[in-house]
Parts: sequence; structure tokens; C-alpha cells
Amino acid sequence: MSNVRIGIIGMGNMGTSHADYLINHEVEGAELTAVLEIRKERLQEIQENIGDEVKVFADEDAFFNSCSVDAVLIATPHYDHASLAVKAFQHGIHVLCEKPVGVYTKQVREMNEAAKSSRLTFSVMYNQRTNPLYQKIRELIQTNELGEIRRFNWLITSWYRSQSYYDSGGWRATWAGEGGGVLINQCPHQLDLWQWMTGMMPSRMRAFCYFGKYRDIEVEDDVTAFAEYENGATGVFITSTGEAPGTNRLEISGDRGKVVVEDNQLTFWRLRVPEPEFNQAYEGGFGSPEAWKCDIPVEGVETGHKGITQNFIDSIRKGTPLLSPGEEGINGLALSNAMQLSTWEDDWVTFPLNEDLYYKHLQDKIKSSTIVKEDKGIVFNVDGSY
Repeated sequence: MSNVRIGIIGMGNMGTSHADYLINHEVEGAELTAVLEIRKERLQEIQENIGDEVKVFADEDAFFNSCSVDAVLIATPHYDHASLAVKAFQHGIHVLCEKPVGVYTKQVREMNEAAKSSRLTFSVMYNQRTNPLYQKIRELIQTNELGEIRRFNWLITSWYRSQSYYDSGGWRATWAGEGGGVLINQCPHQLDLWQWMTGMMPSRMRAFCYFGKYRDIEVEDDVTAFAEYENGATGVFITSTGEAPGTNRLEISGDRGKVVVEDNQLTFWRLRVPEPEFNQAYEGGFGSPEAWKCDIPVEGVETGHKGITQNFIDSIRKGTPLLSPGEEGINGLALSNAMQLSTWEDDWVTFPLNEDLYYKHLQDKIKSSTIVKEDKGIVFNVDGSY
């Protein structure tokens, strides 16, 4: 295949951002040939911005039957991701889906099954997998430099969002339109990295979500979660969209050392002797293992959205392994669903997640919602965001 013809579905904040770099030919082997936007009041503006060479559709069936795309980049509100991806696979079209892959894990299972049976390329926009810092941490864990993982702590409250952000779209921060708040919109990257870097999923989790704590919304904007693992490791995850200034600090401790990421810097302390070995031999009471603060080379640059899109195109054209396979999107989403479910049940949640129970709770939230919002159709510049 020469150039892959891409169609973008959804021309909101993210769809517009993706269109910009595709129109500027910043992804080798990709050509933007069509977009689908159901909000008819935006069609003229979109056509003027992207030029006459790109077809603009307002009808979903016309878009899929046009034979004008080889692959789609789905950038719609979350609930639509699954149905659009399945429809694309049925039409023989490759899929790159914005995060989160879906709102609940049962959706993603449907997508995964459709992708598998179609044998088409399926990727998810977990662009933080292109960040050299997180790639290096994953490498340190995979090569046993940290030893057995004992503790994982991530404090990420640098997601500040004003009321005007939530008011910009009728679907935002509602159970029916978005299916969640900070966990489903801002934190999918961190929840994905959590399990991707460590290669571990918890055995159970207890979480406390606060709904509309800082803003006039019905979904969660403040979360604290505690996870336990089969090997005895624990994890703490704290996030919020209502704090300023916020913090983004990650710590992962193993029996051979510890890594910390803060202010975009990686610090690695390596134990000269693994802690279990030191503990067994040491007889001096108050001593502790000697720790070396090591400079770890972190090479390369974060390529973000364009990097994931380039990898997706390379996979279609050259068979390059996917950095962010679509089927892996279910893992981070399971963590998100578990945190909400634990709060709703006021209890521990075990893994694998009880998907039917989660879905029931979600439907109850949708039915009991009293939020009525106007869709203002505002498109923000997303530069500097994930």
C-alpha cells in the first residue's frame, strides 16, 4: 500500500487537532481524505479549514459507503467509539481510536472481537506510551533492575479544569454523554501506563470517588484509590481536576530500588544489595541497604499523538508492531470502572471486574440523571494537553 487514506470521525477538539497535522503531511504515508461530523452547523467551517480536497460528510452511512478511506481515526464522544469501530471493521477499514477506547469494558470486548475477526489493524491513542520517561521505566521493570514491584504511587492533580470547560459541550461530565469524569476523560493515559509499565493488574481495589466535588457536574472530579496485587504489592492512585497548582509525581518501589518521575525528570535509586538479601544478612539493627542514585539515560523525544498515528500507519503499510494495540485498551478502562464501582458499592472490587454489575450501576446513574446541558459546540485548542 502506498498512502493510507484516513478519515476522521468527529471534528471537535481532538479531531480538529488530528486533522491539522494530517493536512500538513506530518505523518509519512498518510493522507487525510474525508471527515465525518454530524453537527451540520459546523460543516461549512470545517470545509473552509481543511480545503476542498477532503470530503466532508454529515451522514454516517454515506461516509462508510463512500470507499474514500482505508482507515479511520475516531475522535467522537466516548460512547460512540465502540459502534463506530465495529462498523469500520465490518467495512474493511482499519481503526485508530481516541482514548478511552470505550466507557465500559464490555464495549471494548465487542471491539476486540470485531478487530480479531476482521484481521484489520486496531490501535488506541495512548500517546503517553511514546514518552521516553515511561518507556525507560517499563524497560527497567522488564529487565528486573527494580526487582519485584512492592509499591506504586501516582499523585496526579495537574488536570485543572474550569467550569467553562465542562460547559463547552452538552455531553461533557454527564453519565449519559461521557460515562465519567476525570477517570474517563483525563486519566486514561495514566491508568494505561500504570499497568503497561508494571505488567501487572491488581487482584482487588478499594476506591473513593467524589462526584461534583469542585464543579457543577454529576461525575467524579476527585478520586483516591488503593490497589492490592497477588505478590503483596500495593498501589495508590490519586487524581483531581479541581486543584491548583497541581502535582504529577510517580513513584515505583521494588526490592532492588526505586524510580521517581516528577517535573519531567526520572530519578533512579538502585540498591547495592537487594533488600531481602540485605535484611537476611544484616545484624546491625538500624541500618539500611546502601542506595546509589544513578543517572539513567533517557533518549528520544515524546512524539505524542503524531507518534501513535505514525506507528498506526506504519503497521498498516509495513507490518510494524503496534506501540498501543487497541485490545490493550481494556486494561486501563478496567481500573477506571473498578474505581467507580468500588465507590458505588462502598466495598472492595476484585479482578476480573464484574462487568454486568458495573453496567447496571452505570445505567442507573444515566436514568437518575437530572442534568440538561446545551451543546455549545465550542472547540478549544488542545496544544499542551495529552
